[in-house]
Amino acid sequence: MGNLLISEPPLQVLPSLAVKVGLNEAIVLQQFHYWLNRSNNERDGYKWIYNSYTSWHKQFPFWSIKTLKRAITSLEKDEFLISGNYNKAGFDKTKWYRINYEKLEGQPLGQNGPTNSPECPNGVAQNGPTNTNRLPETTTEITTNSTASADQFPWQEVISFLNEQTGKHFRNTDSNKRLIMARHKEGFTLDEMKTVIVNQSLKWENDLKMNQYLRPSTLFQASKFEGYLNDVPRQQQQGGWFD
Repeated sequence: MGNLLISEPPLQVLPSLAVKVGLNEAIVLQQFHYWLNRSNNERDGYKWIYNSYTSWHKQFPFWSIKTLKRAITSLEKDEFLISGNYNKAGFDKTKWYRINYEKLEGQPLGQNGPTNSPECPNGVAQNGPTNTNRLPETTTEITTNSTASADQFPWQEVISFLNEQTGKHFRNTDSNKRLIMARHKEGFTLDEMKTVIVNQSLKWENDLKMNQYLRPSTLFQASKFEGYLNDVPRQQQQGGWFD
């Protein structure tokens, strides 16, 4: 009895902000504000945060991904959120976000209290504002040249990227984690892991025999990974993919 009542720090949103931008949008904006305050990503004089929709959804488990996308899109359309792309890899389309505080005209965004320690999207270990599971794709700043420690490397982002590129549904299992983390400990970066996925997807996606090998156990195998990294597909050699 009472398990669904407040026994943990709640997600806080000012009613005045909800009136200004909408309730769902206010919840998103508050959460983004929370992480922006802790972000180390500075570009063009502003702090930014970035993540995939799948990662953000872990922080808003009470919505569907479609509802979350609508809220973020609405904030972008109304220019309360400014989006950008500062990714180093041409194939990485992950959006970066900052809040347009000038448009909010000084509207204060209240500070959320700590709960069950989700992992933040800006590389700073911090108790988070909602009671979510640990956020696998937000262990560190999701960056293509991550220098995070082994414990913080965003290995789940690699699995998500593989699924997005191939249409498959690999899970964040311990066996997949061990493969990815082993390559990370050898010095390979998130960018290089995504490059391997792209390289082999371009080569194998239309090959019925080879398509089955678009899987973590093959792509991140110790004896083959570096070869895949340097095995540039013909489409890229001809300038057709990155252009």
